[in-house]
Amino acid sequence: MAFKSIERTTLQLSMIMLSSLYVANINAQTPDSLVTPASPEACVALDSNADRLACYDALFKIPEVAKPTLVSERQAAQEIQPEQTEKQTFKEKVGHAFTDRLFAVEAPKLNPNLSLLDSRWELSQESKLGTWNIRSYQPVYLLPAFWTSDKNEFPHSPNPNNTVAQDQNLKSMESKFQLSLKTKAVENLFGDNGDVWLGYTQSSRWQVYNEKESRPFRETNYEPEASLVFRTNYEILGLNARLLGMTFNHQSNGRADPLSRSWNRIIFNIGLERDNFALMLRPWYRLEENAKDDNNPDIEDYVGRGDLTAFYRWNDNDFSLMLRHSLKGGSDAHGAAQFDWTFPISGKLRGHFQLFDGYGESLIDYNHRATYVGLGVSLMNWF
Repeated sequence: MAFKSIERTTLQLSMIMLSSLYVANINAQTPDSLVTPASPEACVALDSNADRLACYDALFKIPEVAKPTLVSERQAAQEIQPEQTEKQTFKEKVGHAFTDRLFAVEAPKLNPNLSLLDSRWELSQESKLGTWNIRSYQPVYLLPAFWTSDKNEFPHSPNPNNTVAQDQNLKSMESKFQLSLKTKAVENLFGDNGDVWLGYTQSSRWQVYNEKESRPFRETNYEPEASLVFRTNYEILGLNARLLGMTFNHQSNGRADPLSRSWNRIIFNIGLERDNFALMLRPWYRLEENAKDDNNPDIEDYVGRGDLTAFYRWNDNDFSLMLRHSLKGGSDAHGAAQFDWTFPISGKLRGHFQLFDGYGESLIDYNHRATYVGLGVSLMNWF
């Protein structure tokens, strides 16, 4: 019996050794990832602790710890600051919402050097000039001769505090000049679109020929504003819609009662063009004021609720026509029209002719109708 027991033990050890040699031979010829030990006994027969542990791992399929992977700087920043990524995505979506991706009919790509609206608002990326560059806004001119068909000797308003009872002793002939500048404060606010512009316009009527009254400035209007302008690119009525914007506008004459006049508006801007022709549509909404402090409560019924300005360049001549209306009928149908023509005189010196008819040539005359004719020089190109 003892002999049989020894024989059985010897046979088992021989089998274990043969299994170990078989596994070792397979390991030498097969990649680690493909080795599968035959049995736990095969692992027991290994002398090295490290080999034995690896054998058990392979047998029972214990997964390896995942190796750390390198991530990009951008990915790490996105994981750390998800809110910033969401904001960036939102900005890009807003910017793209005003480009040709939003519209079914895409307009042809324009040359920014030939686009009237590009030259004025730096709409395309090729025409961007950066921020805080001063440039012209509205026409800049000096009209030594500015004549009116009907002097407003007694300016009045529905507010009794803004009605003049004393004759102003005005002359029909005076001078007028206008300064108007703008600068871009922020460029590409939303992705690659959306610029913030700051503008300032000042126009003065000077009774320079009224020696008897010591040549006073009859009326000066101050008009600061801030605009958010987006680039667009789609066709409508044969025109290329290039601009969409919104403006906060304040206008006042800086005078005390009873001559004080002022109002605030939110103006919406739509700009279209084709070749040498540009069209700007500007409907607006007046921000209401306290009735007691409102110097001109009915100004919209005279100056209007929007205007339309057409511009055309022919050779070296610039023509513009502005139309505005109260958008009411009957006796409340009021408005105005203004025609401007700038023409070459000598070198860079250009002449300027202006014709106005209707209500609101200035704030003090917002509800006074008259015809005005002016002649002088243009000091800076509009477009």
